[in-house]
Amino acid sequence: MAGKKGQNKRFWSDDEKRSICIQTTVPGVSVAQVARRYSMNANLIHNWLKDARFAPEPEMDEPDCNGGFLPVEIEGTISVPMIKDAQEAEAAVLAQRVDITLSDGRRILVEGPTALSGVLALVEGLMI
Repeated sequence: MAGKKGQNKRFWSDDEKRSICIQTTVPGVSVAQVARRYSMNANLIHNWLKDARFAPEPEMDEPDCNGGFLPVEIEGTISVPMIKDAQEAEAAVLAQRVDITLSDGRRILVEGPTALSGVLALVEGLMI
């Protein structure tokens, strides 16, 4: 964005327009969010997206997995330690509710008295 002092209208170079248009292709990001980031009207970005010089080219490499299921094989089991008596419960760090939000927005919710070691075992199992 370049402009002369006192000039109300901003000038966007072709590279800046391409960069802004590419940002609208990120999953979960709307044109309005990108427009707010640059303090501009979303309609201007929509106009740029219609122009073949600035519109990002669609990627054909990645399959669309949003609506389907993927096969999963579980090779081993994870043993989650159970709390057997009150003395062991006092020694363990307990949580009544554990809410884990993954980077893709999905959530794992564990309710009830849960030992910290059990939550750690769950997280380790997810990382395998």
